[in-house]
Order: sequence, then structure tokens, then C-alpha cells
Amino acid sequence: MFDTLSDRLTGVLSNLRGKGKLTDADIDATAREIRIALLEADVALPVVRSFISGIKERAKGKEVHAALNPAQQVVKIVNEELVGILGGETRRINLAKTPPTVIMLAGLQGSGKTTLAGKLGRWLKGQGHAPMLVACDLQRPNAVTQLQVVGERAEVSVFAPEPGNGVGDPVDVARRGIEEAKRAQHDVVVVDTAGRLGIDEELMRQAADIRAAVSPDEVLFVVDAMIGQDAVTTAEAFRDGVGFSGVVLTKLDGDARGGAALSVREVTGQPILFASNGEKLEDFDVFHPDRMASRILGMGDVLTLIEQAEQVFDAQQAEAAAAKIGTGELTLEDFLEQMQAIRKMGPIGNLLGMLPGAGQIKDQLAAVDDKQLDRVQAIIRGMTPTERADPKIINGSRRARIARGSGVEVREINELVTRFFDAKKMMSQMGGQFGLPGGGRKATKSNKNTRKGKKGKKGNNKGRGPAQPGALPAGLGGMGGGMPDLSNMPKGLDQLPPGLSGLDQLPPGFDPSKLDFGNKKN
Repeated sequence: MFDTLSDRLTGVLSNLRGKGKLTDADIDATAREIRIALLEADVALPVVRSFISGIKERAKGKEVHAALNPAQQVVKIVNEELVGILGGETRRINLAKTPPTVIMLAGLQGSGKTTLAGKLGRWLKGQGHAPMLVACDLQRPNAVTQLQVVGERAEVSVFAPEPGNGVGDPVDVARRGIEEAKRAQHDVVVVDTAGRLGIDEELMRQAADIRAAVSPDEVLFVVDAMIGQDAVTTAEAFRDGVGFSGVVLTKLDGDARGGAALSVREVTGQPILFASNGEKLEDFDVFHPDRMASRILGMGDVLTLIEQAEQVFDAQQAEAAAAKIGTGELTLEDFLEQMQAIRKMGPIGNLLGMLPGAGQIKDQLAAVDDKQLDRVQAIIRGMTPTERADPKIINGSRRARIARGSGVEVREINELVTRFFDAKKMMSQMGGQFGLPGGGRKATKSNKNTRKGKKGKKGNNKGRGPAQPGALPAGLGGMGGGMPDLSNMPKGLDQLPPGLSGLDQLPPGFDPSKLDFGNKKN
């Protein structure tokens, strides 16, 4: 949804690079281009005016003129102002001191409230809560049945005493739902209410009656991010008619202009708590203003990527894999396990899109086909445990058998095995650079002699020289030497994630020369 806006803002800010000094004319021109980009993205005019005013005021002050790199300082200002209109800091759900915590969902019909109830229930369950969904949408046909199906998929209890389809009193159901939650010891209740195709008096009265009956701790306004400026109008109507404490954006995976997301928080004054970007139950997460601003400006979203990885990767398995990478013992079985974990994180294109600079390779990301990973998994599953542990034994007849069993051509088997050995070699080199066990070992007398030819001349290492600490392995030099400079990154991205500090150094007291690797040839 933010692709077009991201492209425009990235292009505008890139024009500032290379300028040692910025004049007021440069800043005015940049502000004008940003204003046009925001208006084209359907951002509300009052929000655009406030945003541009804040940028120009800060950019023309000492903050930029005294900076060593004025262009980077302007980017920093734009990022901080963007974080500001998105809400500043991340806001969490307010839990009741005495359970159950009651969360009421409100919004127009078609905004995705019922599906969101299942997503929210699944997320709450993952946070250690015992949620229950209450079906109070008794107007829309089959709304109760839909909530029951969604609740079953999310493995969350659903309270639905009335069949719906115009039968039953939603206020009474909401009240009885709270009593049932107390009896069954559910600590969070999510109340799904009815919507309308448009704002009307009946909708507002029913929502207000339910709120009065259950006294919710949170009232979340669910808004379809694809409806543009109507989202702001609808939000204002609900704020004045019912009142809400937070906003949930749905359908962020759409191709409409994303101005609503940038406008709702500023216009209503209420924070965005959650964002939904797909139809699956797992396509749902807490809304982080700083991370969203970073993604819009093409800086990636590394922290979210790390959090997703932490959910699917087992810490002990990750440590074991790191040790195998350093010692060169990585097998196809390990490769298969890592690939399965990555698939659980979501589409590969989405994951790569969270990396800084991904906006420059959008065409390549769009061409990424997850089915290719499925074919690779089929090939590896077609191998015996012995072949997975030692791919070197896979000769011609074995490759033909694997190809028949996995439904691919022998050529694909050859490519997979070749790529695996190349990746294994590169990861072993990286293990040496980053201090992983088994990497970076010193050259002993015997392996020094092995590297020399008959006349004492060095072979393939000619002209390379010693590896510098922190340098990337050979073949990756184009990515820049050493660890990346994080000093100019936005708040939260200016340091390595927890647990990754010190990866460019060997552990204290670790002497690689004392390791016994046998008589392997280099």
C-alpha cells in the first residue's frame, strides 16, 4: 500500500545526497515535492500542512546548517516527523486490573471486524492470555457462523448463544458474554459488534448501548485502509458518536493509496494499536510507528524481521546450526530445517522487503516464487538420511533416482547440490570472520605447506594478503568492508539486535590453534 509513497519520498530525499550544503531554496523544493507525494497518497490536507510545517521549521534551523552531512540530517528529520504523525511510541492494550479485560470492536460493515476478532484472539493467546470471542453481530447474515469458524481456526473459545440473521438482542448477548467469561475464567473478552454500510443513527445507538452495558477497557475502531479519505470521515463520526480508544488498520496488503493510515492518528488523536496485512490469521501484528516510518522511507524493518525469526527459530537449534556453519559440518538435513522455519515466517518476498534498501529491487522481489522452495524441499525429502548427511556420495544413479522420486529433472538435482556446496563454503568463511566456532583458525605448519606448490610458491592465495578483522569474505567485497555503520540509523535501528553483539570477535579465552580438525585438505 505504501509502495508509491515510499518511491516518491525515497526519490525526493535521494536528490539531496552529495550536497555539502543545503540552501533554503533546496529545502523549499524538497518540502514541495514531499507535499505533492503526500497529497497523491491521499493524506488529509491538515495532516500534510502540519507535517510540512514541522519539516521546514527544523530543516531551516541550526539542526541542519551545523550538521556535517546536511542531507542525512534532513532524512532524519523527515523520519522523526513521520513517526510523530503515526503516533510516536508504540501503544499497548490496557489490561484491566480485575479480569476479564473487555475489548469492543466497532466499525463499518466490510471493514474486517469478524476476521480481526479471530486474529486478535489468536494473538492474545500467543501472549499467554485465555481470550473468548463474543458474537454480538446479529444483523449481518451468517456473521455468527463466520465468527465460530474463525474462532475454531484460531483455537479460541466463542460465545454465541443467538443464531443471528436478525434474531436476538446484541446488548443482552454482550452482557451475558462477560458473565460467561468470568465463570469460565477467560481473562480477555473480544466483543464483535454489527456494522452498517454507512453511518446511521441505529448503528451508533446500538454500539453505544453495548459500550454502556459492558464498560469495555478498550474500544477499537476497525477501519479499512483502502477506503481513502472516507476512513477519516468515518473515524470522526465514530469518535463523536461512540468514542474509541484505539484504531486497527486492516487490508494494508491492498494496492490502494495508504494516506488513511497517515491521517487517522493525526485527525482523531487516538493511536493505531494493530495492523492487519492479509487474510491469514497470522497476518496481524502490533503497530509500531517508528518501524512503519522506516519502511515508508525505504530503510527496512529489521526489528520486525528479527521478532518473526525469534518466533519460529528454536534457540538451541540456531546455536547448533551456527556451530556447524563454523566447522563446515552443515548438512542438507540442517538446510531443510532452516528452510521450513523460514517458510513459517511468511512469503519470502515480504521478508526480503523488510531489509534496508529493498525498495531498489522491487521487481526482483516481485519475481520471487515460494514454489521454488517447495521444489527444493521435495528434492531433499527424496534423499536418504545418508545422502542428506553427506551429499558427496550422490552420484549419477542416485541423482536419477532422487529426480524420479521428487518429480524434477536431474539438472535441478545438480544445481541444488552445487549451490549447497557453494553456500556451505561461503558460510564457513563467514563463520571465521564473525568468530563462530570452527572458523578463523590459524594456519599450522602442515597446512602452510599444503598451500604451497612444488617450488614453494603460494597457489590460489596469491595477492590476497591476510584477512582483516571484521572484513567480509571474498566475493562479498562489494557490500562494503567491516561491520555496518549504525550511528545514523533511526532510533531502535542504531544498534545490533540483542544477542548479536560481539559477533565480530572470538569468544574470550578461545584459541583456534588448539582445535583438532584432523588431516582435512584445504
